[in-house]
Amino acid sequence: MGFTQEDIAKLNVQFKGIPPEEIISWAIAHAKKAVVTTNFRPYEVAILNAVSQVKQDIPVVWCDTGYNTPNTYKHAEELITRLNLNIDLYVPKQTTAHRDAVMGIPQIDDERHALFTEQVKLEPFKRAMAAHKPDVWFTNLRKGQTAHRNSLDILSLSKDGVLKVSPFYHWADTHLDVYLKHYNLPNEHKYFDPTKVLENRECGLHT
Repeated sequence: MGFTQEDIAKLNVQFKGIPPEEIISWAIAHAKKAVVTTNFRPYEVAILNAVSQVKQDIPVVWCDTGYNTPNTYKHAEELITRLNLNIDLYVPKQTTAHRDAVMGIPQIDDERHALFTEQVKLEPFKRAMAAHKPDVWFTNLRKGQTAHRNSLDILSLSKDGVLKVSPFYHWADTHLDVYLKHYNLPNEHKYFDPTKVLENRECGLHT
């Protein structure tokens, strides 16, 4: 999109405190191809609602690891219907049952954990981004989630040069609770990410 790191730094100062919908509208206006990614984890409904209000038909990329809880799958179906999301689903090339039989879910200190993460999360995500080729990527990254995410901001550049837009970056859970209540939106906290194990561990997509 032609933005330098200096441009992005200045915009991040301007955007702090600006309503998410205004940030999203700005990004959509500058985008040739925008996508929003989701895993339907807690509070994901906020970014899905905010983006779909600005651009209803935006592609919503869901990379499903195959290890989500029943609660998450029910929550996803509810949001897809309620928000009329334009879902594009990506799943690992190997079924969960097959992987469970030959590998299971390796612990973080297991040398197979990197391969597991590549199979269930990174490869489907790379496939999705290669198919869509976005120049703007909306995500619900927030400050305080992981050490790496604390080094980012509302706007950041991915390693491939895609403008990553996190309109709720400075929002705490309490602020999002108010947002969800205002729009009468559901939330779901029974979520499992097999690649992270610990809540404050980075999953790999944003590094």
